[in-house]
Amino acid sequence: MRRFVIGALLIALLLAGCTGPTPATPTDAPAGDVPAASAAEEGGTISAAGSTTVQPLAQLLGEAFVAANPGVRIEVQGGGSSVGVKSAVQGTADIGMASREIKASELEEYPSMQVFAIAYDGIAPVVHPDVAVDGLTLEQVRDIFAGVITNWQEVGGADALIVVVAREEGSGTRDAFDELVMGDELITDLALLQQSNGAVRTTVATTPNAIGFLSFGYLDESVKAVAVNGAVPNAENVKNGSYPVVRPLNMVTDGEPEGLVKTWLDWILGEDGQAIVVEEGYIAAD
Repeated sequence: MRRFVIGALLIALLLAGCTGPTPATPTDAPAGDVPAASAAEEGGTISAAGSTTVQPLAQLLGEAFVAANPGVRIEVQGGGSSVGVKSAVQGTADIGMASREIKASELEEYPSMQVFAIAYDGIAPVVHPDVAVDGLTLEQVRDIFAGVITNWQEVGGADALIVVVAREEGSGTRDAFDELVMGDELITDLALLQQSNGAVRTTVATTPNAIGFLSFGYLDESVKAVAVNGAVPNAENVKNGSYPVVRPLNMVTDGEPEGLVKTWLDWILGEDGQAIVVEEGYIAAD
């Protein structure tokens, strides 16, 4: 009996020596060191907030990413570009969305902020389909929105008063339009202000003699896009440099992104994500 017990102990010790220590798994590593490939597999939630221009694109990018990674949840909400920047750096969202260049004052105030251009977007002047004007110079666009030109007849159209439609202040589209088109001029106080690109499109489409401005991603047959300086607003003319009103669509984080957030951003900037960017009418980031 004693020999049997000793033999059993020896066998157990030999087996323990052969198996060795248990290998580390990704969950044994600190959160910031989780490999990108395993972060999506582990699942989790990402929150993004900000630009209403980036919002629908981010939702599509999120849906496609979640379809490939069922354990992941991505929550996207609007609020405007300035809200997006603050949400990211103040920690109320993992990612902020901004449809404009990040301001020098924001970079100075939030030095830890990291900026990722996920796409480029043109801003197109759009008119009611019955407006008989197909092209304007950049100066004419500026003068119309400033209220200097008030009748379509002044730019080759019919004798009719121009109805100006614009985004509200704080919008990334409005900020980009102010910077790229208006310069030191202010949009007229008579402009009909709208809270989203979709609202601008609907207002222009249903208001005779109206003009507004839209992100390329919102262009459709309900409105007529107007050429600027002879260049039709499309991706090809943005890429060749002939179309002048272009801005980045940015995602921002507080510090270098890690874990699941980094995995999603890398995917957006990769082949699959950029294919969706192009499909939605925007210009790829590369």
